[in-house]
Amino acid sequence: MTIKLHCFGESGNAYKAALTMTLAGVEWEPVFVDFFHGATRTPEFRALNVMGEIPVMVDGDLVITQSAVIQDYITSKTSKLGGKSADQRREVLRWMFFDNHKVSGVAGPLRFNTNFLPEEKRSTEVNAFLLMRLKSALKVMDTHLEGRDWLATEELTIADIACCGYLFYTEPFGFDRKEFPNVDAWLDRIAATPGWKHPYDLMQRSLPAA
Repeated sequence: MTIKLHCFGESGNAYKAALTMTLAGVEWEPVFVDFFHGATRTPEFRALNVMGEIPVMVDGDLVITQSAVIQDYITSKTSKLGGKSADQRREVLRWMFFDNHKVSGVAGPLRFNTNFLPEEKRSTEVNAFLLMRLKSALKVMDTHLEGRDWLATEELTIADIACCGYLFYTEPFGFDRKEFPNVDAWLDRIAATPGWKHPYDLMQRSLPAA
């Protein structure tokens, strides 16, 4: 049975789930959610996910929300991208939690505020703070990636896919790959992985390209 992923192209969290399924070789199809026109606030969507958030994965009768949980489910289903031992799995989880709190948890709001929020509602001070936090996290990643190909193990895992979730988008939000050479090379390695696709090639955009 084909897995369905409720998603939209601008969502870095949806991209993590979509790219994980793609690289794991899982059969899946996107179900477009028109986020910017209120689709996640409808009673129908809230019945699917009370949190009112994207992504939502539906595999038969099973409904899973939150990108990290979806990624973990796919590794369990396929035995791919999740590490090969208990120690490796803990290291994968360490970087996924780091991403949730320090990388995507900051990059997502920053990118939204600087690109999709109406200009009159944008706060220069808030965005400067978020960018400072993001750059601090990326510096940690850049240091860790010195002499390493991947974040958690000797192979690509869902930790890498989680941490790159917002970093392939081209909308400007203060992230310059050239400032972080090891992160830059790591992103190139991810993009060179067979089957890799950009988020806008995996999922339909909710807004037209600028």
